[in-house]
Amino acid sequence: MSGRPVIGLALGAGGARGFAHIGVLKVLEEERIPIDLIAGSSMGSFVGACYANGCRLSLMEGLAVHFKRKIWLDYKIPGMGFISGRRAHEVIRLLTHRKRIEEFPIPLAVVATDLASGEKVVFREGPAADAIRASISIPGVFDPVNIENRLLVDGGVVDRVPVSVVQEMGADLVIAVDVFAKVEQVKIRNIIDVIAQTLDIMERELLRRYTYQADVTIRPKVQDISSTAFTKVEECIRYGEEAAREQIPLVKKLIAEWRGDKKDV
Repeated sequence: MSGRPVIGLALGAGGARGFAHIGVLKVLEEERIPIDLIAGSSMGSFVGACYANGCRLSLMEGLAVHFKRKIWLDYKIPGMGFISGRRAHEVIRLLTHRKRIEEFPIPLAVVATDLASGEKVVFREGPAADAIRASISIPGVFDPVNIENRLLVDGGVVDRVPVSVVQEMGADLVIAVDVFAKVEQVKIRNIIDVIAQTLDIMERELLRRYTYQADVTIRPKVQDISSTAFTKVEECIRYGEEAAREQIPLVKKLIAEWRGDKKDV
């Protein structure tokens, strides 16, 4: 990109808290900050895919606020999960227009976890709905997804905020959006909350051992919102907007200071 850095966006895992990504994207768009590359884990992959496919943010926000959980959650007798994920898969297919990842206008990477090996799996091509369905598969809640004989679950298990992925895609300047939870404040009401909370705790412990290096990190104040609180979508989006506005001066400063193939920061 002549005259400016290639800007990559790393959208983190967090269940319902991930709707804050919509608020962040709204502010980046308003401020005319271009996004050249996107990598996402879990809910970050879902929001990132919709945006990478050219979906209007007003439509994304409307769907997020008004979609009822029963439309996309199909509970079943527990096997490998409480939710089969077939409805979620169909909703994702509709929102991504049944495209392959490599067909999106903005290059996208979707992060999932191989349940058998514990390895990170990064999709940059193939059916978008399949990859995203794998990436959002909270272990024990959703049935895992079998892709090429690999049983895949939530990308946040191994890479909560995929900064290194978007760097590997070629980003010069990385904006990370971290919707980390303040786990001790979350109310536990049912078995799904127990599983989601356990994953949040695991991700917190992972963070203590591994820190990512982004040029700008946006942290919406969603710490006290449960990853299963899908009734608080508007609140999450607002927090995303507020956190993004706080970081816009730094983003613009880094873009303005860009010179050729190096950053003077």
